[in-house]
Amino acid sequence: MGKTLIVGISGSSGAILGIRLLEFLKDNDYETHLIITLPAESLITHETEYKVEDVKKLATYAYDNKDLFAPCASGSFKTDGMVIIPCSMKTLAGIASGYSDNLLLRSADVCLKERRKLVLVARETPLSLIHIKNMSRVTKAGGVILPPVLSFYSQPKSIDDMVSHVLGKVLDVMGIENELFERWG
Repeated sequence: MGKTLIVGISGSSGAILGIRLLEFLKDNDYETHLIITLPAESLITHETEYKVEDVKKLATYAYDNKDLFAPCASGSFKTDGMVIIPCSMKTLAGIASGYSDNLLLRSADVCLKERRKLVLVARETPLSLIHIKNMSRVTKAGGVILPPVLSFYSQPKSIDDMVSHVLGKVLDVMGIENELFERWG
């Protein structure tokens, strides 16, 4: 394979996490295949200074979430994996149940069935037992649940520092070298 990732941005607070991931991957010559849900588009404009079209331009390819004929809907399309950042509980539930009625869910399902890396940056608090069971189901199927948990040992000075820490953790799980956060020790 090479340096090809699918990036999903779903309708949960934290759109800046997905945007910053796209910026990092673009700066490091990754080919990215972007899927943004309709609720995520609203959150991008509400939470950030970015326009949805500008976010799409950060990716190598951007697809409509309804396009089940996009390359990433097929297991024969080779990628290094997928990150859904942020991942809503609705998206998590769809993945956990194998309900692939849109491109984001189908692409995640493909990663699981092909045993490729799938990282879900699940954004919700507090968690219900249903959320926890869905996280367990995805984990048992081979996915990684990576909530954007704040860390204070590096004494962050800004929101940007906290975002960088979360992104560094995501990239670590994906096996991508980075120096986005101060490591312990």
